[in-house]
Order: sequence, then structure tokens, then C-alpha cells
Amino acid sequence: MPDGEQRNQRQAARDARDLPDARENVPDAQESDAARRRRRAQFLRELHEAKQLRDRVQPRRARAARMRQQMRMRTFRW
Repeated sequence: MPDGEQRNQRQAARDARDLPDARENVPDAQESDAARRRRRAQFLRELHEAKQLRDRVQPRRARAARMRQQMRMRTFRW
């Protein structure tokens, strides 16, 4: 099917255009590590905020989770 081949060629050309050059995406290791730490800190902040929101909008579930945690701590053996 010539149409199928042409479609595949057009798709491959489009994919190649969308991908940035590999040499441009090679940051030095230190910058990459700092960026990773920033993203991780942002993620943890958002996760903490989401947990607080969930606890506020579902007080019964939050209370049950606190009770389970307290029970775990009471039965924990050193």
C-alpha cells in the first residue's frame, strides 16, 4: 500500500521533528542533580498539601488512620 508507506514516512518525519537534538539535552551532572532535588522538593510539598486537604475533607477517614497509627505504635516492639 503506497498510502500506508507515505503515512509512515510522514509520521517518522513528524516524530524526528518533535524530538530535540540529543546533544542539546546533556546538562552537566551538578545542574541535573540540583534540578532533580528541586523537582523532588516541589513534589513532596504538593504531596503534603494534598494529604492535608484530604484529611480536612474526609475527617472520619483521617481519624481512623490516626487510630490505626496509634495502635501500630502501641503494639510495636523494640
